Amino acid sequence: MSTNLDAAVAAWQNLLDSGQVLGAEAAHHAYGKDASGVSRQIPAALRILDAASLPQVMRIAHQYCIPVYPLSTGRNWGYGSAMPAVDGCVILDLSALQGILHFDAELGVVTVEPGVTQGMLARFLDEGGHDFLVPVTGAGPDCSLLGNALERGYGVTPYTDHFGAVTDVEAVLADGSIYQSALHEAGNVDLARLFKWGIGPYLNGLFTQSGFGVVTRISILLARRPSCVKVCLFSLKDDALLEPAVECIRDILRTLPGTLGAVNLMNRHRVLAMSAAYPANQLGPDGLIPPELIAAMGRQYQIMPWTGFATLYGSKRMVTAAQQEIRAALRGIASRVLFLSATQARGLARVSKWLPGAMGARLSATASTLAKSLDLVGGRPNETALPLAYWRNPVPFTGEQRHPSRDGCGLIWYAPLVPMRSQGVRQFVEMVKQVAPRHRMEPLITFTTLGDKLFDSTVPLIFDRQDVNALQQAKACYEELLERGGALGSYPYRLGIDAMPAFAQRHPLSGAMSTRLRQALDPQDILSPGRYR
Repeated sequence: MSTNLDAAVAAWQNLLDSGQVLGAEAAHHAYGKDASGVSRQIPAALRILDAASLPQVMRIAHQYCIPVYPLSTGRNWGYGSAMPAVDGCVILDLSALQGILHFDAELGVVTVEPGVTQGMLARFLDEGGHDFLVPVTGAGPDCSLLGNALERGYGVTPYTDHFGAVTDVEAVLADGSIYQSALHEAGNVDLARLFKWGIGPYLNGLFTQSGFGVVTRISILLARRPSCVKVCLFSLKDDALLEPAVECIRDILRTLPGTLGAVNLMNRHRVLAMSAAYPANQLGPDGLIPPELIAAMGRQYQIMPWTGFATLYGSKRMVTAAQQEIRAALRGIASRVLFLSATQARGLARVSKWLPGAMGARLSATASTLAKSLDLVGGRPNETALPLAYWRNPVPFTGEQRHPSRDGCGLIWYAPLVPMRSQGVRQFVEMVKQVAPRHRMEPLITFTTLGDKLFDSTVPLIFDRQDVNALQQAKACYEELLERGGALGSYPYRLGIDAMPAFAQRHPLSGAMSTRLRQALDPQDILSPGRYR
């Protein structure tokens, strides 16, 4: 491979501008870190400045049989970030492709390149006076819209399913040829941007969670900003209320489709990880926070066993009516039911800064986080959720922009789908509470609704990345969660790069179909080898 790699690099150097081709050392420095602690051998990297060069870039890779791995912005924290699924891949860095290529201000659809981030789209919409919501995530404003959509990510704004909002895709295949959807290629570009399914076999979905092509642009439907956006906060004062709360959430979602957005349900451990400092000096002999300390911290920060966070969108009258429905549904189950707008949350944050003492400081921090959360559900990206990754990092964050992989954070995401059945949810919670402590991981649990039938649960495995033992414990914890969760009927909706090698073994029939498609499209297996297979 060395001779072929040298020849390919020389060809890429002739094609691209100076500085776009990085050698092994520079490539490892730029792309070789992830919060999950994985490592990969990266022989080179290409920084693509113009999408028009990609067909020839791929033809060179095809000619010399050099595996390549495209990335959008490389901020896939805790799943691999910028690293490829296997060793020996040349990175194709598309983060400089930052074109907002088309925007339909009347119907609300935008076409973007891979490097367009949540923050960039937010600025574009604000500067143009366009009243639409950015499809935000908790990963931060510097993360790619395209990358998240292709990984089938989701958020809390009205279009919860981000790939569900993608209508059109354009990609470069392994041999350098171009893929366009049938409607787009037929000249009906406007229809292609507006109608997800197109005509004929639906092929756009092949480019999600796969390595079938280098996606150079997508079109995304945007939700128009409603006149009223609020959040509903509520608490469960007893863990035994989890089952009736699950059934209640399911019923509310069915009653208020379109007005009630996603609902988050977080255990006390998870909320404390976002609002309280990690008590490193008060750990038990097992290296974990003792249950009595968790309870004491809960009382100190006024955090009950479970906290609910729901979003409401619509006209003022619709949201007011929805509030009444939610209050009635939660009666007897939830405590401290509170509805807040962004204006009210910012006002609370300002007032709380004037309160004296430790209680005032805690209230101020909580109010500030709440205000930022309101901005997030209002489609304005920020770093509200990112401090979670730093909870057990022994080095305090001091910069301006958080970058968990660069900053030494230890984080592996376990993100399984959990059917919205109360007994199954309970079994899942008890499983996590058994497995995580066995590996010295704190059981941090969030459930986020994906419609009225399914939760996605995110369980962040947070550890000290400088501690080799802690890294091994986190990996072992993930493997056991994967196995035990599967036995309960739960399975992740996405995987980190270290979990991908076993993917095909668990899915032989679908894996065989994927292999047949790859043999037709990429017989040399040069594009994203090892990705989800």
